[in-house]
Amino acid sequence: MNEQTLVIIKPDGVARRLTGRIIQRLEDKGLTITDIKMTTMTAELAKEHYQHLQGRPFFDELIAFMTSGPVVYLIIEGPQAVAVVRRMIGATNSLEAEPGTIRGDFGLSGTQNIIHASDTPENARLELLRFFTQSD
Repeated sequence: MNEQTLVIIKPDGVARRLTGRIIQRLEDKGLTITDIKMTTMTAELAKEHYQHLQGRPFFDELIAFMTSGPVVYLIIEGPQAVAVVRRMIGATNSLEAEPGTIRGDFGLSGTQNIIHASDTPENARLELLRFFTQSD
């Protein structure tokens, strides 16, 4: 059974012109992009998305980073898409991510780690609603 997940190519990935290479990896895996858009995340939306990290010492830096330039939002679909994409992107801290993963190959730090992907099917549903609304 197919499921959907959210992927966000973060400002560092867009600025470094890695969007096409990241999309190619996802498609090479057999996943399907069912929707895509590029925009700059608002501070309000970034704070809502990362509310679970509020109070952490890096929160303000994270919000500033996520709103610093364009991001690419993708709806990715395929069998066990959430788990497959999470394995493909690697550990959150790019310095600890395995070579061969997106973060391991392209990420520069814990914050500038190129990509976000939903971590559970439940969060995927919530995040997809957050970033892909009927008003788009």
